[in-house]
Amino acid sequence: MTELTEMQSELCERSETDYSDLKAFFVNCTLKRSPEVSNTQGLMDVSMEIMRRNGVAVDCIRAIDHEIATGVWPDMTGHGWERDEWPEIYEQVQAADILVLGMSIWLGEKSSVATRIVERLYGNSHLLNEAGQYAYYGRVGGCLVTGNEDGVKHCAMNVLYSLQHLGYTIPPQADAGWIGEAGPGPSYLDPGSGGPENDFTNRNTTFAAWNMMHLARMLKDAGGIPAHGNQRIAWDAGCRFDFVNPEYRA
Repeated sequence: MTELTEMQSELCERSETDYSDLKAFFVNCTLKRSPEVSNTQGLMDVSMEIMRRNGVAVDCIRAIDHEIATGVWPDMTGHGWERDEWPEIYEQVQAADILVLGMSIWLGEKSSVATRIVERLYGNSHLLNEAGQYAYYGRVGGCLVTGNEDGVKHCAMNVLYSLQHLGYTIPPQADAGWIGEAGPGPSYLDPGSGGPENDFTNRNTTFAAWNMMHLARMLKDAGGIPAHGNQRIAWDAGCRFDFVNPEYRA
């Protein structure tokens, strides 16, 4: 069990909301293969523990440990790749009410693995749900960032925009991060880094986790995003939502 701060633990104990029917899927976009230590995973573990203590079913993968092809099609085996594990991973994405991408910063940008995951999410974004909306409607997105150089907010800005553009709903303050001193120096999990004890990072990680759970609860209880004015199937049928179209019936 990941250790939480006293305040984080108290918030979990005091919560009266039932989140036990929610699922969260965390994708660690570190450049390090298992079993090498991932500092990004260290920060993600805090967010995951907050959710688990509230009954959320949490799954997590390290993307680089999987054969995820480059491209923007749902299955790249039909586009020159012999192996592509993304279709199986996408099933976990779709089973989750909450998607959290964790990543490291390199040259001020999110990791190349994070870019690949966003591209593969994009490759499935044209698919529709039962209401005729795009596939990610009704789901919540967030991100966590670590590194030894400036760029936490820049990476979060890029990722959160991308997720909402694909159809995810982004709650307030759905990102958190930790960076050490500029240049070579201790990383988040290194002894003496101050990362796990940093109040600013702990506060933001806590707020992000709770806000993702709150919004996921609200969306699930509401049956998702209302299906009016945003249905691709209706638009293709000629509906313009404010006028009667005899050729289409929802």
